[in-house]
Amino acid sequence: MGYLVSVLYIIAFAMFIYGLSGLTGPKTAVRGNYIAAVGMFIAVVAVLIDIRDTENWGLIIGGLAVGIILGVPPALKTKMTAMPQLVALFNGVGGGTVALIAWAEYLESTSFTTLDDDPTVVMIVGSLFAAIIGSISFWGSLVAFAKLQELLNKNLERKLVASAKLFQLANIVLVLASIAIAVYIGISADGDPLASWWILALLIAAGLMGLFVVLPIGGADMPVVISLLNALTGLSAAAAGLALNNQAMIVAGMIVGASGTILTNLMAKAMNRSIPAIVFGAFGGGEAAAGVASASGGTVKATSASDAAIQMAYANQVIVVPGYGLAVAQAQHAVKEMAALLEDRGVEVKYAIHPVAGRMPGHMNVLLAEADVEYDAMKEMDDINGEFGRTDVTIVIGANDVTNPAARLDSTSPIYGMPILNVDQSKSVIVLKRSMSSGYAGIDNPLFTADNTSMLFGDAKKMVSEVTEELKAL
Repeated sequence: MGYLVSVLYIIAFAMFIYGLSGLTGPKTAVRGNYIAAVGMFIAVVAVLIDIRDTENWGLIIGGLAVGIILGVPPALKTKMTAMPQLVALFNGVGGGTVALIAWAEYLESTSFTTLDDDPTVVMIVGSLFAAIIGSISFWGSLVAFAKLQELLNKNLERKLVASAKLFQLANIVLVLASIAIAVYIGISADGDPLASWWILALLIAAGLMGLFVVLPIGGADMPVVISLLNALTGLSAAAAGLALNNQAMIVAGMIVGASGTILTNLMAKAMNRSIPAIVFGAFGGGEAAAGVASASGGTVKATSASDAAIQMAYANQVIVVPGYGLAVAQAQHAVKEMAALLEDRGVEVKYAIHPVAGRMPGHMNVLLAEADVEYDAMKEMDDINGEFGRTDVTIVIGANDVTNPAARLDSTSPIYGMPILNVDQSKSVIVLKRSMSSGYAGIDNPLFTADNTSMLFGDAKKMVSEVTEELKAL
């Protein structure tokens, strides 16, 4: 039986890696996702065969049923605009599960010093690490979900961002407390009548850290926060796997942890900031900076769908810059239809994707792929920035901070040094927005008052559809 379990684990691990490799391209992403899911199913079967727990099959089957009932419907019904929230929620569930596993193992054995009658340092440290990081990931992901779902009042969120220093001080205290509790549990809790309360205290302290770390972080940093929390969940799962001697948890956790860490680092570089600066800097969601030119200080030129259609119809090249506003309006299909009409007229259409556009990694790519936009037409920031200077028309749909030239020109701006899409270098810029409100970073965008910019106000989907109708009439 042990040989069968080992073979199943090897098959599952191979499918994890092969499935992950499929996620590198849109044509193989769906297949890769299915392959990884089948690999996880095989790993679960291997675990059930390995433990051979005949007394608790009812609980095991019941748990699987609850997971399917609670997990599948949201995954099928959630709109693409709400996908960041779903990712944050599912990630939090993973972290919470790991924390509960660590707690359950502790209660089962009274203390880690009696686990299996012969505990190892790896077992003890792995369990404690899983409890801390899993709890941080769970509560931090819940806050991320609440922010993305806009459950927090805007005024409250601004106050939380302004209180970042207080949260940092509280986290220092919580870190020290967590370390002290973990050390006590690891070396001295055997026989302590309050032993079962110490692990609970550790989980509470770690949970508060998760809350206090994410609460003061603004919406502009949410894509980085989500990928960081994802990495933490993976690492906590790997640590729990070490404690339980479960190869599936170790391998899957390390894959998730490594990929999440790499992605977090890449996105932080795309914002020209370090990960500690993002976690502890509380950037995003604040008031407009005094050093940034206020949009109200310049002249805003409004345009119409008819004028926008004429500009694009007679252009040689048009670049579409999608942002979170496109996701909110569900305008990706309307944009695809507009682009198809332009291409029929001989206009070259490209899509400029900023790494942190939207509210999760790859948010814009997913939305555009859903509308059957060719992957070759989606250009990363470094590949497209050199083309703006020779582009006739750039149409910005719901993007704000990632197009803000203050990041390149104004050394007093909070986002100075952040790599942006050089939209302002285009011959003509059309910006689709509902209003002149600032982006999630809370600062004004001088692009809106630039001489070569015109504003098309209204719902993104509605306005793109109007432009499309005007193109048909030309």
